[in-house]
Amino acid sequence: MRRHAHSNATHEQSAPPGNRNDWQTLRTLLPYLWQYKWRMSLALVFLVSAKLANVGVPLVLKQLVDALTISPSHPQALLVLPLGLLVAYGALRLGTTFFTEMREFVFAKVTQRAVRTIALRVFRHLHSLSLRFHLNRQTGGMTRDIERGTRGISSLVSYTLFSILPTLIEITLVLGYLILNYDIWFSAITAIALVAYIGYTVLVTEWRTHFRRTMNDLDSRANTRAIDSLINYETVKYFGNEDYEARRYDEGLQRYEAAAVRSQTSLSLLNTGQSAIIAVAVTLILWRATLGVIDGSMSLGDLVLVNAFMIQLYIPLNFLGVIYREIKQSMADMERMFSLMDQHREVSDSPQARPLQIRGAEVRFDAVDFSYEPDRKILFGVDFTIPAGHTMAVVGHSGSGKSTLSRLLFRFYDVGSGAITIDGQDLRNITQSSLRAAIGIVPQDTVLFNDTIEYNIAYGKPGASKDEIVAAAKAACIHDFIASLPQGYGTSVGERGLKLSGGEKQRVAIARTLLKNPAILIFDEATSALDSKAEQAIQAQLKEIAKDRTTLVIAHRLSTIADAHQIIVMDHGHIIERGTHAELLAADGAYAQMWQRQQAGQQEGLILSSLP
Repeated sequence: MRRHAHSNATHEQSAPPGNRNDWQTLRTLLPYLWQYKWRMSLALVFLVSAKLANVGVPLVLKQLVDALTISPSHPQALLVLPLGLLVAYGALRLGTTFFTEMREFVFAKVTQRAVRTIALRVFRHLHSLSLRFHLNRQTGGMTRDIERGTRGISSLVSYTLFSILPTLIEITLVLGYLILNYDIWFSAITAIALVAYIGYTVLVTEWRTHFRRTMNDLDSRANTRAIDSLINYETVKYFGNEDYEARRYDEGLQRYEAAAVRSQTSLSLLNTGQSAIIAVAVTLILWRATLGVIDGSMSLGDLVLVNAFMIQLYIPLNFLGVIYREIKQSMADMERMFSLMDQHREVSDSPQARPLQIRGAEVRFDAVDFSYEPDRKILFGVDFTIPAGHTMAVVGHSGSGKSTLSRLLFRFYDVGSGAITIDGQDLRNITQSSLRAAIGIVPQDTVLFNDTIEYNIAYGKPGASKDEIVAAAKAACIHDFIASLPQGYGTSVGERGLKLSGGEKQRVAIARTLLKNPAILIFDEATSALDSKAEQAIQAQLKEIAKDRTTLVIAHRLSTIADAHQIIVMDHGHIIERGTHAELLAADGAYAQMWQRQQAGQQEGLILSSLP
């Protein structure tokens, strides 16, 4: 077979949050919102309608005041004209609320669907990353990043569409009206105050943003420590380190507290400056309006109108600092979540990848070299074939590269050079989903979901019937144990399966793999957690299961693989011996020495167990 030389794909690189700017984050978000462009357009129509109605309220109020002021000698006008204006005033007030609520109603689905779509995409992307990324990850911090990021999307859309944009529209309408109808000073004072207010808010908030990033980072670290400590509850208890864990957690909380205090203190500076700008602007506007009334160039209605405009503008503007800060915080939160999506896949399907076609399931490792790190090679020219339906065992000391074979066969990593094929099909040319559907594994360290026994067995084939689940449990010699439990198959296994013994967890894992019914089986020291009696019972079942399947057995106890069709012995990434059990014993090499040591150990164990 022709040998292939492929270099390892680029490792996933963590994209530091600072590598993204706000515009990149927005560009990532907008396509998810633009899928609902008709809803966005309708929401904008309602938004503009609401603001037109809102600006119309002071105009009607001016007419009402002027009518009452100018026509005191005409009682008929007081009965007719103000009544019409009052009705118009109420209609505009109601219209403002109605159009605002319709905008919320129309746009709610856009926001929530975008949050759902992005969260799902991040979740799927994390599952598509290589084992290398997940071995280095910090689960607690990563889940908080996703949680804050999705919440940040809702906040960003809400504040932008429902606060910033309406305020900008209202500012434009008010400035336009002031320019067209009043002295230039009114629009000049308003415009200068707005520019000063927005500029001051942006500058101070930008300065404060790094406090939020620091808080995010410290919060993620503290959460990671907490989750890691709780997951390893038993280890903490074994060593009596509850106080030590509490101190470590509190160190993170103290740093977070210090960053939060700095953030809150700097907020006072922002609020004080904003209030000063607003106070000066409103005072100057009222001064000019008062002068206009005194010299007769403005009516009392104009004074009321200008004052009402200023109140309507500065009430939302008074929250601009809070809104802008929340937007910046949302951007920082989204930035961390999107950086997870920037993680590059180390192993991905090629554009020409085809589904795996099983024709007996012959597995071949062809001169495979592999290294987890460039300067630490694990496998050296590993070359073997497992004929269809045969069982091959791999033995060797810890660190010899045995488990790496199963990881490469699952394509958690790509080989450095050489090739791995199934029925002549290079793994790099077939889809990962079809490859993994064809392989079942019972690992050495079984981790179960915090759910029922039935759920964990059914995980091998979601949607399996109860009869199929029971049949798999019987084949794994665990049905009787499950049936003896008060809740039977509905028994919860606890976090990571901690409510079950090591042997029980292993048999659940075997049942789960049997239910999957794969063409290729991998047993990675699958019976290592079982006692001798349970091991013998399961070994007979495993041999029966493996009869018509291509099987790779990674073993420590040599007695469990004595009848394998072929055994290879590995040492420091090299195959140093291969053959049947009898052939390897006759060769009197490394395998024979391992066999003798284990036999002697078993004899010693029997003697000790027989002592009173």
